[in-house]
Amino acid sequence: MGNKVKSIGLIGLGMVAGVAASFQFSAIAQKTTGTPLPLEELRQLSDVFGLIKTDYVENVDDKKLLTEAISGMVASLDPHSVYLDKKAFREMRETVAGKFVGVGVEVALEDGYIKVVSPIEDTPAFKAGVKAGDVITRIDGTLIKGMSLDESVKKMRGEPRSKVSITISRKDEDKPLVFNMLREEIRVQSVKAKIIEPGYAWVRISQFQEPTVEDMAKKITALYQQDPNIKGLVLDLRNDPGGVVPGAIGVSAAFLPKDSVIVSTNGQLQSSKETFYGRKEFYAPAAKNDPLAKLPAALKDVPMVVLVNGGSASASEIVAGALQDYKRATVIGQQTFGKGSVQTLRQLTADTAVKLTTARYYTPQNRSIQALGIKPDLLVDETAEGDGLNRLRVREADLQKHLGNDKDPQADAVKRDVPDEEQALAALAKKTKPVEFGSKDDFQLEQALNHFKGLPVKLSK
Repeated sequence: MGNKVKSIGLIGLGMVAGVAASFQFSAIAQKTTGTPLPLEELRQLSDVFGLIKTDYVENVDDKKLLTEAISGMVASLDPHSVYLDKKAFREMRETVAGKFVGVGVEVALEDGYIKVVSPIEDTPAFKAGVKAGDVITRIDGTLIKGMSLDESVKKMRGEPRSKVSITISRKDEDKPLVFNMLREEIRVQSVKAKIIEPGYAWVRISQFQEPTVEDMAKKITALYQQDPNIKGLVLDLRNDPGGVVPGAIGVSAAFLPKDSVIVSTNGQLQSSKETFYGRKEFYAPAAKNDPLAKLPAALKDVPMVVLVNGGSASASEIVAGALQDYKRATVIGQQTFGKGSVQTLRQLTADTAVKLTTARYYTPQNRSIQALGIKPDLLVDETAEGDGLNRLRVREADLQKHLGNDKDPQADAVKRDVPDEEQALAALAKKTKPVEFGSKDDFQLEQALNHFKGLPVKLSK
């Protein structure tokens, strides 16, 4: 199988095959790339397979049994490694391209349940009122405790306009909440931009996709045409769960000097030991023209703020880390999610693949973000009253089997200042409404503007 495996790219957006009860061990060993196989354990796997086929109460399909074995093996590694069957692989490619059919939630596995990291803006889930921190307990009435993350995501996806029911447990509600939605093709507009007041621009990236760099360049160019004298730009990465690494490189490169180091990676493979620069070959290798070539020259020097929170993860942490290391921007908000690992899609067949964690990534100053995140230069709560729903977010360090931080072994020991009592959390969620980013009621954005203007910034208590 090894010579059929093909790497198809780095992913930043969260399962062994056989044909009979008797494995051809020597043949398998000859096909490996120099790594000896644990033959005794493989024999045990073969024995268990045979026992199930002969002794289980009813017949089990061979393909299902072996696929589940693959799924379990990969999923046991870390929260972000997963086996992708035909449907899941197709959906992954659609997501990277900026579209998929579903309800529009970013999720993570916690204690056997699926927790909402963030609803994607302007999707059925977002419109229905699903919130970050919600725990999904049932999908179409089926209890999902113990279900793999991949399997639960597949159940939420389907055909356009098909119905799906999601049952949610929310800390501030006594009874489960049931959301009945119609699946839609989610075309995530990953970039939004506007002049929020004369002289100040706001650019929001909700997810890093293949079109993100080009879309951002077009929107920023339009902003400068609208107001050529922009004196402050806010790059809003709050609740951005990540995505493709080239998108993060391109966004960073737009604001940094030519050929700057953006991010580096390190893993077992030689191909995982790489440094990425702010060059077209790294952020738009397939494009005929450089999408950043015609950006206004003033963009390299305009004062910047990057807004982040606990939902800012992976590729968004690459951008925040790079701009912070070069002191190109002031990072404002709350500590980020802490996903400092890179996943690579390894294609197995024409229709299946493994999304495997292959490297850790590091900021230009060689900082590891894994299980730690980016610490803002100015800690600012979500609202004037406190950090709101951001305090309820699950983060990388909270996930079971997460990778450790090789630069800071004590990263997992960093405790968030959150109440221990369930009642306190419930009361907090009950009185707090989700923030509409970019609105006049956006407290963190208001503090970013104060920073530009030299006015006092209200820091976290």
